[in-house]
Amino acid sequence: METLANFLFSYFPPKSLKTTLNFIKNMLRTHTCGQLSKTNVDEKVTLCGWVDSARIGGKIGFLHLRDRYGKTQVFLNKDLAQQFRQLNREDIIKVEGDVVARPPNQVKGEGTGEIELSATKITMLKQAPPLPIELDESIESSEETRLKYRYIDLRKEKMLKNLHLRHKLTSAVREFLDKEDFMDIETPMLAKSTPEGARDYIVPSRTFPGNFFALPQSPQIFKQLLMVAGYDKYFQLARCFRDEDLRADRQPEFTQLDMELSFVEEEDIYDLMERLMVHVFKKVLNVDLKIPFRRMPYSEAMEKHKCDKPDLRPETGEEFAFLWVTDFPMFEFSETQNRFVPMHHPFTSPNKEDMEFLHTDKAKVRSRAYDLVLNGTELGGGSIRIHDNALQQEVFKALGFSEEQANEKFGFLLDALKFAPPHGGLAFGLDRWAMLMAKEDSIREVIAFPKNKEAKDLMMNAPSKVSDEQLDDVNIKLK
Repeated sequence: METLANFLFSYFPPKSLKTTLNFIKNMLRTHTCGQLSKTNVDEKVTLCGWVDSARIGGKIGFLHLRDRYGKTQVFLNKDLAQQFRQLNREDIIKVEGDVVARPPNQVKGEGTGEIELSATKITMLKQAPPLPIELDESIESSEETRLKYRYIDLRKEKMLKNLHLRHKLTSAVREFLDKEDFMDIETPMLAKSTPEGARDYIVPSRTFPGNFFALPQSPQIFKQLLMVAGYDKYFQLARCFRDEDLRADRQPEFTQLDMELSFVEEEDIYDLMERLMVHVFKKVLNVDLKIPFRRMPYSEAMEKHKCDKPDLRPETGEEFAFLWVTDFPMFEFSETQNRFVPMHHPFTSPNKEDMEFLHTDKAKVRSRAYDLVLNGTELGGGSIRIHDNALQQEVFKALGFSEEQANEKFGFLLDALKFAPPHGGLAFGLDRWAMLMAKEDSIREVIAFPKNKEAKDLMMNAPSKVSDEQLDDVNIKLK
């Protein structure tokens, strides 16, 4: 404390120093429940947390205090044992006491397993009511109950472990991309509705009656415009929204690692992304990946494996089997729309060798698109983009857009492409990535507050109705 005071005196004026010292004096805790070890023996400390378990008798008591950093065993003398005999699991308390070394025969590993806290004072911060969900992970709760009481479900050790893994994943990604001179740039959430891809979530405009924004299905157009602007290495952990039917690896709102680069071709993308994966898996799981990853044209994948995301683990014997699937068709025929639509998106560059079929036999046109597959799951994908204004217009024409329709929806992009350098990129589904690294079966296990299979938030009971006044504000009348 004296050293800290000397430091504060040198940096704070006298009036603010008194306030600062009072704040330090009144801090609720000095350490976390996973921080103490035998090096802290004989120190007076204060811990705060949740009662993970308690064994309190008439003369003495023991409890385990838990926070997200770990658990510390606390010893209660006779007076405290009698005073806190009714202490329940998940009560929130503050414990002041002395750090004591455990006898050698009671040591349970390094760190907090080497010590216990001999309590001198306990303060009840919050007495917990009966829990609406069981925290014992050997007792299975329904997904409906887990999502309704997610703020309790997140206390489970598995959920804490999964979200910590996700945090380490994003930290490793940022670390790698920063060293590669990428810039983290945010793009808008309120954008323009486009006719391709999944259904948009639309947002009515109050100031422009009868007009709507759309929540972005991806930052695709914005990141291409950043390449036009000269920001040659862009990335973003982007929130994306798609109103589509859900599966175990999909959510109506999700996060993707979005990237775009200028002056690149496919080989540059493959090399960079493989090195990213090597860095992340080593940093997060201490797993050494072998590169380069295998590659397989789409046609071979469909012929040999009957799918475009084959799981190669049975062949390779690898915790993690990566595969680049390349040369995807540019178009696929939609039975519902009775026309050809983009297999990826309309900004993907066609293979130069197949340009002659663009308007005559679309099924023969291959694209410069690629997916990265991990253990039979599409981790993400991308393409070399169209950077030529005239070629983009031709692709729109091949998709059945009139010149007027193309200009109405994408006129700003067509204008921008007159100034565009060659560029390409890709995006990885961060939720899927975390799910695979955590060896879970559903992305809901690596998302803090997910929606259920019907795209509903059971905890907040959303979506929900809004008032007539709110509808009037945005000039909406319900059927």
